[in-house]
Amino acid sequence: MALSEFVEDYLLLWVLCAAGLGVLVPRLAVITRASTAILAVMIGSISLTLSLDQFRRIDGRTLGLVLVGHVTMPFLAFGIARALELSPAVTAGFVVLGAVTPELVTPVMTELAGGDTALSTTAIVVTGVGSVAFVPAVVSVLVGGIDVATGPIVEQLAAAVVVPMTVAVGARSRYPDRVGRYDDYYPAISAVMVILIICGVTAANAGVVRSNASLLSGIGLGVVLLNGIGYGIGYLLGSRAPRPTRIAAVLSVGMRDFAVAAALVLAAGLPTIASLPAVAFGVVEMISSAGLAMWFSRSA
Repeated sequence: MALSEFVEDYLLLWVLCAAGLGVLVPRLAVITRASTAILAVMIGSISLTLSLDQFRRIDGRTLGLVLVGHVTMPFLAFGIARALELSPAVTAGFVVLGAVTPELVTPVMTELAGGDTALSTTAIVVTGVGSVAFVPAVVSVLVGGIDVATGPIVEQLAAAVVVPMTVAVGARSRYPDRVGRYDDYYPAISAVMVILIICGVTAANAGVVRSNASLLSGIGLGVVLLNGIGYGIGYLLGSRAPRPTRIAAVLSVGMRDFAVAAALVLAAGLPTIASLPAVAFGVVEMISSAGLAMWFSRSA
């Protein structure tokens, strides 16, 4: 078995090990210092598999349906938090989590699952641009009185998505044969970056998790519901589309950028516990998306 296949076929196992290692060894939080570079490599690697023609073939109606699913997520998050009778601070954390862009690793999981990677990448860019207005507006409507700085979203989107994606797609278009020679390796490189990110983020929040263990049951149930129902909404919205498009819709709606959500919660001056939904969601979505990618790829 090639090393690239070993990484991809057992991604769920590596994600579980990375999350466990992060909790056990908080010092691994040092990985987050290079998070932007890691994300850029992740997006750049997977974008090397894409061509301009793939972006041109994206169906505008399907992209619109994915965006509809995105808009429903903060309202779903608010409803779940209220149903579980969580505190106002934790509820605010859920709303921010639902409102942010799809997780930046979504294109990687989409590629590994055999989905439309161009669609999931475009969804991140479009929602990222729209989030500058959408995030503050929806948070104000649902929880009120919270000033959410959207600068981190714009900066991360540009540095970790737009620039590496543009360079990679340009290289693919300019040197298709040379770049295409290594297509079997790009998803594995991106998968390794996913493993590094989940380990670093989990380690960085290990203290928060340990000191708020009593809250984790309710929050854990909430993030599992948000993640699972999000996948369900994505599936329904893409049910009439071809299989690759449906896979992209499922992952683009169900996955949320937990790292940005945690950063926005802290930037807004909310209590530390308000970041717990983002932390817990990150672990849950990485495990569930890796499992889905494996299931989709094997059921093709």
